[in-house]
Order: sequence, then C-alpha cells, then structure tokens
Amino acid sequence: MILNTASATDRAVYLDHAATTPVLPEVIDVMSAELARNGNASSLHTAGRDARRRLEEAREELAGALAARPSEVIFTAGATEANNLAIKGLYWARSERRRILISAIEHHAIFDPTQWLAEAEGAQLVPIPVDENGFVNLTALAELIAEDPDDIALIAVMWANNEMGAVQPISEVVALAQPHGIPVHCDAVQAIGQVPVDFAASGVDTMSISGHKIGGPPGVGALLATREAKLTPVLHGGGQERGVRSGTLDVPGSRALATAVRLAVQNQPAEAQRLMRLRDRLAQGIQELTDAVVRGPDLASQDRDNLTRLPANLHLTFPGCEGDSLLYLLDSQGVQVSTGSACQAGVPQPSHVLLAMGLAENVARGALRFSLGHTSTDADVDTVLAVLPEVVERARAAGLAGGIA
Repeated sequence: MILNTASATDRAVYLDHAATTPVLPEVIDVMSAELARNGNASSLHTAGRDARRRLEEAREELAGALAARPSEVIFTAGATEANNLAIKGLYWARSERRRILISAIEHHAIFDPTQWLAEAEGAQLVPIPVDENGFVNLTALAELIAEDPDDIALIAVMWANNEMGAVQPISEVVALAQPHGIPVHCDAVQAIGQVPVDFAASGVDTMSISGHKIGGPPGVGALLATREAKLTPVLHGGGQERGVRSGTLDVPGSRALATAVRLAVQNQPAEAQRLMRLRDRLAQGIQELTDAVVRGPDLASQDRDNLTRLPANLHLTFPGCEGDSLLYLLDSQGVQVSTGSACQAGVPQPSHVLLAMGLAENVARGALRFSLGHTSTDADVDTVLAVLPEVVERARAAGLAGGIA
C-alpha cells in the first residue's frame, strides 16, 4: 500500500530540534536591529565604542543567564569552534601531558579534535566507558585517573548526550578531576534550555554552547572559560577575546546569542514540563502501536526536579527496521526526524553512542530520534502516531527483503 502523503498531514512536523531549532522571533528582532547598525567593536571612534558597549552588554546578559562572570565568556563562530578551542587550547597549554580522557559518547565536535591531536601530535585518546543507559561510568573514570593522573591533559564529558539524552554527572566528574588539577571541558550544547545549567556551580573549567540549538542563529556560539583556565589560542590575529580567539567581533551574532540564551534559561522550567508531557505521550503512543524499544534513561523514573534525561529527547530502536528507511518514509509523510547515525562514504553506520551503550550493531541500525522544541505541539504527536504504524510496516518489509535481522 502506498502512503497518501497529501492526507497524512497538512504541514511539516519538525521533530529534529536537537539538530537545529527555528530562530525565535525575539532573536530575529534583536539581530535585525544590530545588522542595521555600524561599527567595529575594536575601533576607538564613536561608532566603535558604541558597538563595543553593545557587545559587552551581550556578554553580561549571557554570563548572567549561565551563572558565569562576563570575563569568562569568549564569543565564537559556534560550538564546534568552541570545542576545538577548548580541547586543543587546553592540550597545548599542558603539552607535557599526553592523555586525553573523553566519554565514549561524545559528539564528533569533541571526538574529532581529540582524534586529530592523537594522529598529529601523539596525544593518547582514552575513552571513558558508559553504562547501558548512556551514563558515564564514574568507577571506570576514577580508575583511569588513578593510573597516572600527572599524564592527563584534560577530561571532556558532555553535559547531556545529543542522541539519547542522558544528563551526565558533571559534578562527580569534576570532583574526581579537581584533586589532581586536571581541567574538565563540557559540551553543554544540548543542555541549555532543557535542564538548569550553572557554570560556576558545575566546577568545569571550560564549557561550549551553541546558538542554533536554542532559537538563536547558526554560526554563533561561545566558550565559557574560567580565568584560571590556560588556553593556547587556535586562531592568531588581532588578539580579541582575551587573546584566545582573534577575529573581528560579531556584535549582531553575539547580541542574538545572548538573547536566545536568556530566553532559553528564563523559559526552561515551564518549557521542560511542556516538552516532557509531549515526549511521554509520544513515547506511550509509539510503544502501544509498535514494538519499538526506548533507549537511554528510563522515562518512567524521571525526577522532574532533577532530570537525568533531556525532556525533549525520545530515542528508540525499531526491530527489523533500518533507521534510514524509517526516516525517509516519515519524511514522505511530512514528519522530519533523525536517526542519530553518521553516514560515511554513502554507507550507513550504526551510532557510536549506541554501540558504546552495548547495543548490537544490527539493533543500533534501527535507531530513530525524536527531539522536540519550542514549535512542538500535540498535533505533531497526533500526526506521528497516525502515520508511524504503516511506516514501520513498510520499513520492516524493506529490511527483511534486504536481509536485516
């Protein structure tokens, strides 16, 4: 049977907010106003000083929302740059130390820079194992540190995983690292706006954030770095941003980012509850209609005041299905989601996150991630539940025809 795409839904259902989320109207207004102004924030004339004032106001706004000092905010062109600056900057500043410990489920914006340091400069990349729910194994981390703490350049553990949403025990990671003077970097891209994020209280040395995950524009982010964190610059030029990140300062982008962060933090308590209700309704409906298995932290055991899973995240595996087949079939029905897997040379690869959690490769290949956001509604959930059973049936038939167990 051919699915009727015209009647399935009258509008696109976008459930891939973990990849990027629509820019908020308030952010568009702020950025549009800034783009109409002139001035290089490093210039000394009136226009330059005015641009600098607006930039520093953005820095203060962002710092205030995340419990940081303004001097700890370094604006970047996104979280990938921020992660590279932190990983390479910390490593180079401690070049006598070779080991880099990162969780086995890090985003490629963390994994790839560390891999590059291993291949190009002899760094020793050591993965920190995770359990079946995606939480960092603290006992294993303690053992890795104890092997030779004086040879560890840094530890990198993300605040929350982008695929199956496990919120990591960052304070415990810091507690293991601090007695040995080991800096901790945290990719907090997925956490902002979903769970409380307090930079000062976390104890991490550096933390990366991104604009386009929280209703800000793409191409802008920030690295929060304590004044004590020693960072060797990746970019060299005019010496902007504490001499750590040279380049003409992006006043419109910084103002837009600060606005998005402020709104995300301000709305987080209510929005987390709203998204969790939608997510749980979606999960229940999918499990009633199919044999899909929820992966990651148990939805039923969530503590609403101390979230261990991102409220907008729902990650499932569908037995006998290829995730890519599910994605394309859903897309034909106007439902946009993600597999959470990478494709290399045109060949689908199972998620390294799911493999690190102990899933078999054939199971991991059937993964699908639904990630909700500020535009998500009950109508979106209704549409998914209406079209999913037949999508799964067709995907499973294609999988069996292709020999997928």
